[in-house]
Amino acid sequence: MGTMMLKKLTKIAVIPLAVGAVLTGCGQSSDTTTSNEVAKPAYQEQQSQSMTVSEIRDSAFNIANKIADWQVAQFGNLHYIPESHRAKSEKPNFWIQASFYIGLTKWLEVEKDPELFNYVENMAKDLDYGLLLERPYHADDHAIGQTYIWLTEQTGNEDAYKPTQEHFDWILANKPNVGLEMLDRTASGSGNFHHEGNCQLRWCWADALYMAPRTWLKLSNVTGDPKYFEYADSEFWATADYLFSDEYGLFFRDSRYFEMKSDNGEPVFWGRGNGWVFASIPLILDDLPEGHPSRERYIELYKKNAAALLKLQTPEGYWPASLMDPNKVKTPEVSGSGFITYGLAWGVNNGILTDNNSKEIVEKGWKALKDAIGEDGRVNWVQHVGKSPDPVKKTDSQLYGTGAVLLAASEMAKWQ
Repeated sequence: MGTMMLKKLTKIAVIPLAVGAVLTGCGQSSDTTTSNEVAKPAYQEQQSQSMTVSEIRDSAFNIANKIADWQVAQFGNLHYIPESHRAKSEKPNFWIQASFYIGLTKWLEVEKDPELFNYVENMAKDLDYGLLLERPYHADDHAIGQTYIWLTEQTGNEDAYKPTQEHFDWILANKPNVGLEMLDRTASGSGNFHHEGNCQLRWCWADALYMAPRTWLKLSNVTGDPKYFEYADSEFWATADYLFSDEYGLFFRDSRYFEMKSDNGEPVFWGRGNGWVFASIPLILDDLPEGHPSRERYIELYKKNAAALLKLQTPEGYWPASLMDPNKVKTPEVSGSGFITYGLAWGVNNGILTDNNSKEIVEKGWKALKDAIGEDGRVNWVQHVGKSPDPVKKTDSQLYGTGAVLLAASEMAKWQ
């Protein structure tokens, strides 16, 4: 960790819980309206030249440490986030911040910074390793469990996973029995505890495959009890089979998008929605025991999704907010691009993507992410909370965007 972080950690209290936070699912759109800002885009002025392998690895360490420094320093004062989602973003066990910790813990496996590790550990202890329980089945509210169980893996502290295990045991004893179709008429709750539809008792939207399945897998790994991942594996494939388009090699965000067309008449495949799922597959495979009967199935899905995504990178190195309609949102979108770059880099590093074109696309994607980082470490061009390809401006930033770039950095630090 940089010296800046060492100084900051002595001053920053563990993340305060915002009072009166209004909890909603990760699919709720922000109430902020932005323009596409396509006239003389600032991002085109910062395109970097090609880097050597050594420079790429060095840049991964420099960027990851810088953005981690900046992001942690903002906790308790997330003034740059729209008010509609600011209080939720201050909650460490809500999905927005939990997504940051997923990226941060993967980075810590590379950097092994004891001060930053202590920061994560203290955050978890201050929460008593607790999940949000008001929406007991909701995938978003299980995402922080990945960090709790990661701490068990690192320290042997079994207390870190006990609350998650207790809650998941309850779910297994009370399995939801609903379909996967997202029906607006079944939406429930308002304000604090919103469900987009009754199907969210299961994992019926793309984002959910990033938030929850890996938590169940990690729980099986640390307890030695396969029942947790047996449930998650079954539910993952129910959703993946339902939302994956064999025609396009991409994931619909939920069933409402099956027939939806963009303003330009193209099918709507949300960039970050696909990024969530694509990043989830390497995360699962890294934790999946060798010889698991589903392993080859995850690899096959990864290859199909990667083949489509490799064709959709913009000339600037990003992936469009609307993957099949790059003219819908012409600016960069860093959260989806970060998740996709991570996923592709993982494929190259693990010998699954072996062609030169894949490697060149990853390097171009990394340079694009590098260009989106401010001098202070702020991750720019991040679409705010939503469920569809919405406009993005340079000053838009969110914690999951930082998490996505940390994931990408964790693979680029190993680049060959």
